[in-house]
Amino acid sequence: MSRRISQKWRPPLALVLGGTLAAVFFLPIIGIGYFQLAGGILGWAETSWMIGWMAMVATLVLGYLLWRLVLQPVRALTEYAQREGVVAPPARFGTPEFSQLGRAVIGMTKTLQGREAVLRSYADHVTHELKSPLTAIRGAAELLEHPDLVDEDRARMLANIGGAVDRMEALLDGQRALARAQEPLAAGSCLLSDVVSGDDVAILQDGEVPLSSDVVGMIATHLIGNARAHGATHVTFDLQSDRLVISDDGPGVSKGNRDRIFDPFFTTRRAGGGTGMGLPIVRRMLQAQGAEIMLIDGPGATFEIRF
Repeated sequence: MSRRISQKWRPPLALVLGGTLAAVFFLPIIGIGYFQLAGGILGWAETSWMIGWMAMVATLVLGYLLWRLVLQPVRALTEYAQREGVVAPPARFGTPEFSQLGRAVIGMTKTLQGREAVLRSYADHVTHELKSPLTAIRGAAELLEHPDLVDEDRARMLANIGGAVDRMEALLDGQRALARAQEPLAAGSCLLSDVVSGDDVAILQDGEVPLSSDVVGMIATHLIGNARAHGATHVTFDLQSDRLVISDDGPGVSKGNRDRIFDPFFTTRRAGGGTGMGLPIVRRMLQAQGAEIMLIDGPGATFEIRF
């Protein structure tokens, strides 16, 4: 379960270390000076005891601060990294530097979790998806061995084998594209109208998108191509503050499919060669950039990308 890191003020690590070094340096000097000034008043033994207690108190205070602000956060972050999924991520860290490190580790952990989930999902789905073309190839190969097979049937069997091979290649190409989509691309921003264009594309509200032109271009290509494949003749892009809304005038997504459209290999165009990898690729690409895409209510198929 993810938890937000507390934003309470904590001293910077440089201040903690600098204060510790300063205390180590100045405490003996202060003790010696005080011993010289107060030695004749309290006596040598009393002054020595007082300086000793002052040093002990200062040591305990510095030790507590180092434990609280340095050692405890490092241990908590190490335990989380080693036992992720069992131990909740730390809610706070001792210094701003450790907070930044904690966010980076937690973010990296979530990214690795997402990649692992994709690999598991792909392994589960690809076994099922590849069975159909493999079965078709095996069946056609067995029929081709029959000596009395007429030329017309032989041609049909060969065509079935070719179609099954094409299907397998398309699935494997989609898997490779999904794997590449998880790789973080260069950060940046771009003007929407500089990237998105087309006779059947309209930009209702233009502006600066907090994603690189490569990311926006690939996402637009997938969504526009998907809309056209489902019969849409017009696609609109509307940039609104921290979100981008993409709509088309196609038939939309049925209620029964709304929760499945981002699942790898889910497609309603299987007969037309669809692999069901377009929207999963878009989602993974955006997640790698810290953004999210979702299907919302609207005309046709309407997607919202939040940055």
